[in-house]
Amino acid sequence: MRIPFRIPGASERPFDVVGFGLNSIDLITVVAEYPVANTKQRLQRFARLPGGQMATATAACARLGWRARYIGSFGDDDFGAFSRESLTSAGVDISAARTVPGTPNQFAIILVDGRSGDRTVLWDREPALIMDAADVPRDAVTSGRMLMVDCHETAAATQAARYARAAQIPTIVDVEKVRAGIADLLQNIDAIVAAQEFPTALTGHEDLGRALRTIGREFGAGLVCATLGKEGSLTWCNGHEIRTPAFQVDCVDSTGAGDVFRGAFAAGCLRDPDDDLEEVLIYANAVAALNCRVLGSRGGIPTPTEVEQLRRGRLLNLKNGATPPADQLLR
Repeated sequence: MRIPFRIPGASERPFDVVGFGLNSIDLITVVAEYPVANTKQRLQRFARLPGGQMATATAACARLGWRARYIGSFGDDDFGAFSRESLTSAGVDISAARTVPGTPNQFAIILVDGRSGDRTVLWDREPALIMDAADVPRDAVTSGRMLMVDCHETAAATQAARYARAAQIPTIVDVEKVRAGIADLLQNIDAIVAAQEFPTALTGHEDLGRALRTIGREFGAGLVCATLGKEGSLTWCNGHEIRTPAFQVDCVDSTGAGDVFRGAFAAGCLRDPDDDLEEVLIYANAVAALNCRVLGSRGGIPTPTEVEQLRRGRLLNLKNGATPPADQLLR
């Protein structure tokens, strides 16, 4: 099955992919076990690391070799400076992003269960960081061959997607929550990549496949995908369902895995716009899995060579009837 949208040629835009949405600084704490009320325990590890949905997705694209641009709001505090530097050092262009005076950057406190890598996120974001539809820079959001948006600032994301649609640029959304205006946003999206709970929350259908199918038909998206963590992903595309298994890894931290999946999905489409969709989904699952090897949203984003090594190793082991963990395939 082919990728269900056309991607402009590399010479048609100055960037390959543009991400419009959130950045954050993550204060990550690793605990021996998830805490219960009125207890104390010593932290196993603490780190201050960059995160945020679109910032992480664009960083993944840059790491995988593509010209990436990020558009969003930074605070003017130390966290904001750290967030900006984390992107520029990764090779992501931030010239169209804004810094809001007198405002702290978004941040999150993330509890990571040391036994499984599962995480709980507690976050805060100042209202002054919010971008309205009128704040969306049209030339910047249409400067890439693909546009990725999240759903946090729904009206602004919708405007960005409309600009991209008018310029015949395919759009991808990272959607995790039913918010006011979400229907308007989804009507302007070519590839809907949702958190596992979103399709049922939006449609009321407990069966995930039916929920994905309903979303695709109602909003006219050629592709609707749900990321399923350790279970990989489930995708509906123009009447067909594709289940893609996850790659096995020794998971240190699952923070950012979904964000990296979305960036890797865009990168997979850019690698070969005429490629089979199933190959793109395998690629995205491989990149997301490898990111879980290291603490933080972006700490484990692999190089293209590492991704290909993992994919080749899995194919070889499947032929031999074995599926060792991904970290063994990279040794």
